[in-house]
Amino acid sequence: PYCRVGPENGPRLIWPARPGGGVAKIKPGPFCGPGEMEDNVMEISTMGKVQVAVKIENLEDIFKAQAGTLPADQVRSVDVSDALVDTGAVMLSLPKRMVAQLGLTPYRTRRVRTAGGIVQTNICAAVRLTVEGRDFTTDVAEIPDDCPVLIGQIALEGLDFVVDPVGQRLIGNPEHRGEHMLDIF
Repeated sequence: PYCRVGPENGPRLIWPARPGGGVAKIKPGPFCGPGEMEDNVMEISTMGKVQVAVKIENLEDIFKAQAGTLPADQVRSVDVSDALVDTGAVMLSLPKRMVAQLGLTPYRTRRVRTAGGIVQTNICAAVRLTVEGRDFTTDVAEIPDDCPVLIGQIALEGLDFVVDPVGQRLIGNPEHRGEHMLDIF
């Protein structure tokens, strides 16, 4: 059996009414008669976490390389194949070992609210975050080594990406026709 929600002669949401069901899909037109709904379901998908490949570079090193005081091949950076996009997080958060690898300097501590409660964490100097050819400069919150790299709301906004939870990917902001653009108003 399928659950159906919506007006009788308009768009409605459909999804399987069974364990392990999928994401609701919009299907136009009137409700189908008995036995017809199953044949008219176009697709059932499941949602999951969104992970992306990222490059994170020490911004101070980049400036030194641009000034000619540091060889470009000595800019400290890390490549991460499985950074977790976390729309519940605000900042870019890096495990302590990556903060050390990048040579980032904490400049303040902040109380932060986590799933495990309120804790103190270091806020570190800015990095350049690159995702799918788009880059953004942002400060970093230091997190325990057993946590993944977390890409939060500020970085997503700066990179002009939105989350496609069904496709499990980032897409360019539809409001900007997918083009990397920043709103400054």
